[in-house]
Amino acid sequence: MTQSVSSCRPAIADALERASAGERLSAQDAYRFAEINSTELIALLQVADDLRARYHGDTITYSRKVFIPLTTLCRDYCGYCTFRKDPGEPGANTMTPDDVLEVVSNGEKLGCKEALFSLGDKPEALFPEMRATLQQFGHRRTLEYLTEMCRLVLEHSSLLPHANPGVMGPKDLERLRDVNASMGLMLESTSRRLLAPGMAHDNAPDKDPEVRLKTLENAGKLRIPFTTGILIGIGETFQERVDALVAIRDLHERYGHIQEVIVQNFRTKPDIPMASHAEPALLDFLRTLAVSRLVLGGEMNIQAPPNLTPEQYQLLLTAGINDWGGVSPLTIDYINPEAPWPQLRTLERISSEMGLRLRQRLALYPEYLTRKPGFIAPAMEPRLRAMADDDGYPHADADDRLP
Repeated sequence: MTQSVSSCRPAIADALERASAGERLSAQDAYRFAEINSTELIALLQVADDLRARYHGDTITYSRKVFIPLTTLCRDYCGYCTFRKDPGEPGANTMTPDDVLEVVSNGEKLGCKEALFSLGDKPEALFPEMRATLQQFGHRRTLEYLTEMCRLVLEHSSLLPHANPGVMGPKDLERLRDVNASMGLMLESTSRRLLAPGMAHDNAPDKDPEVRLKTLENAGKLRIPFTTGILIGIGETFQERVDALVAIRDLHERYGHIQEVIVQNFRTKPDIPMASHAEPALLDFLRTLAVSRLVLGGEMNIQAPPNLTPEQYQLLLTAGINDWGGVSPLTIDYINPEAPWPQLRTLERISSEMGLRLRQRLALYPEYLTRKPGFIAPAMEPRLRAMADDDGYPHADADDRLP
């Protein structure tokens, strides 16, 4: 037992010892970290960092991507969102195929390997303007248009689509699986309190936790490598964060498809209903990251978006993350446009100073190519195999120079 752990209260020390031995903490164990002192926080971070090092060595990964905001129209009104727009609002836009190809072409020149599609949930269900736009493109539904755009990227570039389109049923998931390396849906929270009037998910039917968990479960049944995560600081309690992490872990234990868990911190913005809502404190964020590592286990890929915690990159590494997420040398973070991406050279330097080696990955994590058979759609497998080396990482080439 390390000195820092032995100095903790008995219940905390016991949980940390078992986590250090490789046991993934139960919800009841993790709840104990809702109130901890500075000594216990240091011990928690140390155990989380040790677990990360044991399973991921000295490698810290990232995905070089372009961000494709296919449509900013959305039927949900989340209290923290500036991405979604109504028709006619400044910034309301649906990209054309030419728009998509222009972004992809420019990203390809900068060594990007991932085309991240983000879009509003089912805007055609609310807006006749979206239905008219889709009709011009030959579709009735946004998810059909998304599928076509993913196929367009595959046909005209070397980039791999990763679609993050919101809740979906099995048929849409299956169609998108054939044209995506991986897919994603942020769970955000399992708290139904957040659906109440005045809360973050008021007037956001697609943020119902049961609906989102069902999408994640269907993705698991279809063996789709999936990214998910939690959003903290939107009105949830610490215990509710733990509940969401345990729900994600339970699905992964059943299906093995959760390739990555994002722990994302709420950022306030001037033009949102939650403009006066406090952002989570840095120490609270670090505590949540570290508890995520102890709940999800050493093997899970855990990331925190570096652009949402500027000038604190080193601290994120101490909390047990092993991935910086998608970083773009070309496009902004359209979800958090006020938060610029760090320079890739900065991430390389910070990682090196912390004894870690920055390494580019594909939109599909290496283990799904090397030791998790059955998670790649047959239509995607030849392309993915050709792009990856024996370790599952992209082949090194001239385009891998850090801008």
